[in-house]
Amino acid sequence: MHSFDPPYAHNDVKPGNVLITRRKGQAPVATLMDFGSARPARKQIRSHSEALQLQEWAAEHCSAAYRAPELWDCPSHADIDERTDIWSLGCTLYAIMFNVSPFEDALGESEGSLQLAIVNGQLKWPAGPNPPYPDELRQFVIWMLQPQPAMRPHIGDVVLHVDKLITKYLS
Repeated sequence: MHSFDPPYAHNDVKPGNVLITRRKGQAPVATLMDFGSARPARKQIRSHSEALQLQEWAAEHCSAAYRAPELWDCPSHADIDERTDIWSLGCTLYAIMFNVSPFEDALGESEGSLQLAIVNGQLKWPAGPNPPYPDELRQFVIWMLQPQPAMRPHIGDVVLHVDKLITKYLS
């Protein structure tokens, strides 16, 4: 979808929208589902009212714990693109790794605290002396969870990095 012309964003990437299919003797296959929030990814925001409209749309169509910072607090002059999905993908990978969304600690406090944690990129890693995953995987998640959209990778970069990780750890 990100390579369509124009590119589309799913806008609700989260563990509940990923179907894992297992077949005997084959690697599991993950399939992204529920395209009800999908729409063209690129949107130019040029006014305060456009920013508020985008935030209201996101509040209705994007799951809070997986929503990109720019969809919580959109500037009056911004270029939104498909990297909102990359943020959500990073949150989803974290949730698959640790069985909790990366900003879920803030959920217990209030939605305002969740928004603040996301907008500020206040990512907390589970404590423990023996990390269950290689540091490269942790750095991969951090790369996708950059609060500034321009610092996040595009999907092509993500795919290349996944291929490298698979080659290193599963070959």
